[in-house]
Amino acid sequence: MSVRDLTILGSSSQQPTRRRNHGAYLLRWNDEGLLFDPGEGTQRQFIFANIAPPCVTRIFISHFHGDHCLGLGSMLMRLNLDKVKHPIHCYYPASGKVYFDRLRYSTSYHEVIEVIEHPVTEEGLVCDDGSFRIEAYKLKHGIDNLGWRVTEPHRRKFDAAQLKKAGIEGPAVRELKDEVILNQVSHFVPGKVFAYISDTLPCESTFRVAQDADLLLCESTYLDRHKDLAHEHDHLTARQAAEIAAGAGVKQLILTHFSARYQDLEEFISEAKPIFHNIDVAEDLKVFPFPR
Repeated sequence: MSVRDLTILGSSSQQPTRRRNHGAYLLRWNDEGLLFDPGEGTQRQFIFANIAPPCVTRIFISHFHGDHCLGLGSMLMRLNLDKVKHPIHCYYPASGKVYFDRLRYSTSYHEVIEVIEHPVTEEGLVCDDGSFRIEAYKLKHGIDNLGWRVTEPHRRKFDAAQLKKAGIEGPAVRELKDEVILNQVSHFVPGKVFAYISDTLPCESTFRVAQDADLLLCESTYLDRHKDLAHEHDHLTARQAAEIAAGAGVKQLILTHFSARYQDLEEFISEAKPIFHNIDVAEDLKVFPFPR
């Protein structure tokens, strides 16, 4: 079975700290590596995480503030240095095309990798390529900013008892084509949903991104005692992130993107847990399982 987990490569907001790098999140899922918002220093964080960068197959940029994209150029150059054979799909707000190009070609190098760009112009379905269904929804952050929702396909699960009862075994299971019989001896298991909400004020789109997600990674830059700052800078508090998770029927919530003013992250859990119980905080190099 392929590795299925979320590695926190960085959990800080605009200003890194001694313990927290700029944000960056790697979701290893179904033999692919989905990298979200690679901030400054992401390439080095891969080394500390003991993960080889060539596992990356898709890169998602929510918006083009520096702490969410300054590592993009170096990651593409690293994948180029490693001469990866698979294409690198890059998803980002179309209005940020000029910044994407500047980051991609910020230095001189001979490009040998295949980079496939997916500039997003409209909300909703971005692509459904059989491996993942990817959706994007506009958040509220002053510049074009997208929340990402990724769903794997449903998979058919066979019932051993029903197969035995029907006398179907061995290669005959794989060769079974009759839909009526298939439905008698198996059922579909819904694919898992991963949701990522970056910098935003509370808005309706956050619920569209997070609806029934198995795992929601959500910014919570401030605590409620600084909610005036959160509003001023278009960010969420831990309490607001928990309200989104509870209202959207999320199964697990991970808080991230913490302001440098905070040292004790337990405060974020204490604030959010009365609203949403299955909660954790992102810490650099921490790994969260994402099992079937």
